[in-house]
Order: sequence, then structure tokens, then C-alpha cells
Amino acid sequence: MTDDAHDTSSAEPGGADEMADARAIEHEIHARAAAEHEHEHEHTPQAHPSTPIDRQLEAILMIADEPQSLVALGAAVNAPVPAVRQAVERLVADFDGVDGTVRRGFELREVGGGWRFYVRSDLDAVVEQFVEAERPARLSQAALETLAVVAYKQPITRSQIASIRAVNVDGVVRTLVARGLIEESFTDAETGAINYVTSDLLLQQLGINSLDELPLISPLLDDGADGFEQNEGIPDGRV
Repeated sequence: MTDDAHDTSSAEPGGADEMADARAIEHEIHARAAAEHEHEHEHTPQAHPSTPIDRQLEAILMIADEPQSLVALGAAVNAPVPAVRQAVERLVADFDGVDGTVRRGFELREVGGGWRFYVRSDLDAVVEQFVEAERPARLSQAALETLAVVAYKQPITRSQIASIRAVNVDGVVRTLVARGLIEESFTDAETGAINYVTSDLLLQQLGINSLDELPLISPLLDDGADGFEQNEGIPDGRV
């Protein structure tokens, strides 16, 4: 009787077996949730815990193209504003050569309510000279004229360009190809002549989205009216 009574009570709702099953299910749910959280955490880029806040801020400021406020920097490195302010002050002192460190050619400066790297004013001349040396040389008049012919008549071959300009254009075409402003489109199956078209780089340089935005050339052409005016009064226009 005692055994039967015990067996019956364990099968009732809330018995020991059901409690054990409930605990097992609850444990499995928590284990799955923890595994999913860990998986998400693994795929979330985060700075290494041992990376000092100074280095994190330095990396962010290195690629920032606009001044960054302390609040924005704090949100980026998940740090309070006071800690970010102290770290920025340390970086400023470090780059300025305070306490025996090497004075950098750039400085961390506060401008417009934010912080950003700037070249030191005493090195402006050096940077300007470098930029001028790296700046591509302007196209010659011949190159501009050839580029215009390709833009309005493309696809077009070198011989066709030469016929329009009445000069040899081999060297100019090579220059435009080297600059990436025109490119080879296809080769004529019958003549073997290469046809050239303008490149996407030219559109970028002109600030347009397509060749349809090129200005109409007809208003720029001489319609010969001046010649007729000069010959006015002559019966057939001949001198």
C-alpha cells in the first residue's frame, strides 16, 4: 500500500517527475539563450579589452574627415565623456612633444566643437609643395580638343579623330588613355581599327552622370552668318 501510494503521488500534477522535467526544460532554454548571445557577441566587432582608450581614440581620429565631439568619441569607444576628455588631453600632450615625447608633424586640435588631426602650420609649405607635385598636369589644348571629339563622336577611331582635327593624334590618344579619360571599346572586324570611348572617370571629372548631360555643341559652332554679312550687296556672294 505504501509503495502504491507513493507511485500515485509522483504521477499527480506537480509531482517530483514533472518538477524535474520542468527544471530540465528551463535549463535547456537558458542554455540556448546563452549560446545565441555568445554567438552574436562573437560577430560584433569590439576593441580588445586591453586596448587603451588613447589608442582607440587615436585610430578613430586618424580616419575621421570631420571634427569629432567628445560625446561622439565617447559613444564610439563606449567610455564616459570625462575619461575621453582626459585621454584626448594626453594625446594632445603626446603629439606636442610634452614630457620628452617626439613632437609630431601633425597636431590634435579642437575646431568647431570637435577634435581632429591637422598639419602643423609651420609645415604648410612642405605639404603644399607635395600636393602641387602630385597634382596631375593640365591637359594641353590638343588633348582637350581630341577629348571633345571623342566625347561627341564616340565610338571613334584614331584615323577618324585625325580626319576631324586634321593632325596626327596618335600621341594625344595615348596620353588620354594613360590618364584614364578614354578607353578602348572594340576593334572593327573589317579594318582592325580600335574604337575609343570616354570613361567613367571623365564623367566624374566633369561632374555629370551620363553623356546626355554634355552641353549641345551646335550653339558653339559658327553658322557662317558673319561671312554673308561681309558679302552683303554682292549678287552671288562671290568676291
